[in-house]
Amino acid sequence: MKYKNIRYKLSKDALIMFVGINPHPGSYERGVPFSNNKMFWYLLSRANIINEPISLLKNDSELSEMYEKRFAEKYQLNFINLINRPTVDVSKLKKAEAAYGIRRMLMAVKTYKPRVVCFIGKVTYQMFDGSGIPDYGPKEALFGSKVYLCHFPIRGYASIRINELRKIMKVAKDLDSKKTQLKNKHE
Repeated sequence: MKYKNIRYKLSKDALIMFVGINPHPGSYERGVPFSNNKMFWYLLSRANIINEPISLLKNDSELSEMYEKRFAEKYQLNFINLINRPTVDVSKLKKAEAAYGIRRMLMAVKTYKPRVVCFIGKVTYQMFDGSGIPDYGPKEALFGSKVYLCHFPIRGYASIRINELRKIMKVAKDLDSKKTQLKNKHE
């Protein structure tokens, strides 16, 4: 099977940088994260983080166009995985595989300075941190960016994930507003 690599969306001063563990083969083939099971995108829409109708998100070509043209630019969102290799099951991943991706992700946070870094799921955060089973919620900051661990978008109640994403976006927008106020004060 020939794969099309997911292009990471990274831009300066993003509101949120989402960090995933690795792509599903279907998402990797499409070149868009979480496009195999689109629940991540539906949750972002329902949480009002992106203003895109579910009907658009269900369509692979329209989702791809939104990701390529509006995800970083319009919505000020970023995305990066710790591991590029696609798997159906994350249990097939090895910690050693993540070493390069962790360094790449840390460099992206340091360079692009998102307001919030949001790890998607406990397995992603464990791969990054190497510690035991973490709790959801705030974590230690990285290079001045707030860090949160959110639920994986596939299993469990959507309402929990929607509320969590809304809270994370509120924190990001509050931080953005404070940065803008400081910038204007110094001009």
